[in-house]
Amino acid sequence: MDIFKKLTERPGPLGQYSSYAHGYFMFPTLDGDISNRMKFRGEEKIVWSLNNYLGLANHPEVREADAKGSTDFGLARPMGARMMSGDSPYHQQLENELSEFVQKEDTFLLNYGYQGVISILDCLLDRHDILVYDAESHACIVDGARLHMGKRFAFKHNDMDSLEKQLEHASKLVSDNGGILVVTEGVFGMSGNQGNLKDIVAFKKKYKFRLFIDDAHGFGVMGPKGEGTHMEQQVQNEVDIYFSTFAKSMASIGAFVSANKNIITYLRYNMRSQIYAKSLPLPLVIGDLKRLELIKRSTEHKDKLWNVVNKLQSGLKARGLNIGTTNSCVTPVYLQGNVPEAANLIIDLRENYGIFCSLVVYPVIPKGEIMIRIVASANHTDEDIQRTLDAFSEIKQKLNDKYYSSEEVIFPDK
Repeated sequence: MDIFKKLTERPGPLGQYSSYAHGYFMFPTLDGDISNRMKFRGEEKIVWSLNNYLGLANHPEVREADAKGSTDFGLARPMGARMMSGDSPYHQQLENELSEFVQKEDTFLLNYGYQGVISILDCLLDRHDILVYDAESHACIVDGARLHMGKRFAFKHNDMDSLEKQLEHASKLVSDNGGILVVTEGVFGMSGNQGNLKDIVAFKKKYKFRLFIDDAHGFGVMGPKGEGTHMEQQVQNEVDIYFSTFAKSMASIGAFVSANKNIITYLRYNMRSQIYAKSLPLPLVIGDLKRLELIKRSTEHKDKLWNVVNKLQSGLKARGLNIGTTNSCVTPVYLQGNVPEAANLIIDLRENYGIFCSLVVYPVIPKGEIMIRIVASANHTDEDIQRTLDAFSEIKQKLNDKYYSSEEVIFPDK
């Protein structure tokens, strides 16, 4: 079979919807400054789909730092990979400040979050090692596991009995030349659950393994000052490798990994994705230094965010809406319905209520379920919250009344 013919005939679980979803449900365009209100198809919407948790994307000090970094250095500097010619005092400063903030010995900057996790796993593990990971981990962890040449086992999401079974299994199988790495998330980006870090580290008394957490949705918002979920749960010393991205609460590009100095040195000299990739451009590094400064300076933005989250989540629960067991800033709303119903519901929310939320359906979640994922920011207002709560009360009733029932998606006339 011709490979192009095969790809055309089998577009994939999400690609099958591209003929009608492109530009509206997938790859939508939001115009205007990144904020709680933006324009979609020419009309203002309350936006609950951006990971701009702390509202730093358009903070005046951040915009000034971003602009100054571009003016002073341009987008090209430094040229080359970090190991060869792409290092700078600013890269080193950011690494040092991050190490101090998340309470680890050393830190290594990475170009991207998704790529970073895959590369870390590839670098740390060889075919003798066994990887044990949470079944609901982000795609970067799952893809890193798929590329691992050794054995890998998934445990049921946050299920400690399941984890222990896999640890028992791994302990029997691991050779003298290998070790065990457990991987989970600080905050799971879909369900909003925190990883059971305290319970996981308790297993270290019985089993020999190292723990790696991806805290993309926890850094900046969890912990006393936003240091991360490992600080929130007071297990900072037992988490061996701490990872996060700048794409969430930092509202930027890039990522970092923190651990003991000898481990970070090993990653610096062996991570192929960093050895053979251009260094993070200086305007981004300068901007990230300012973002980190704002996070460390005050909990003002974090406090505003949690004020919004608490009002939103308590309001949804009071209206009988199911938000699962989230204990973070991620707010999923679970409903029942098929894909056309879910699509028509989202169209109603956007076109008639002026609310832009992200829709999650099968294959990400089971068939017959609808998840509307709400991501709050420090920029959202009480008016935004009230309008959203009122709208969700109404769409819940409409869904129950079969208002959205249809075998096809009914798009607006424009």
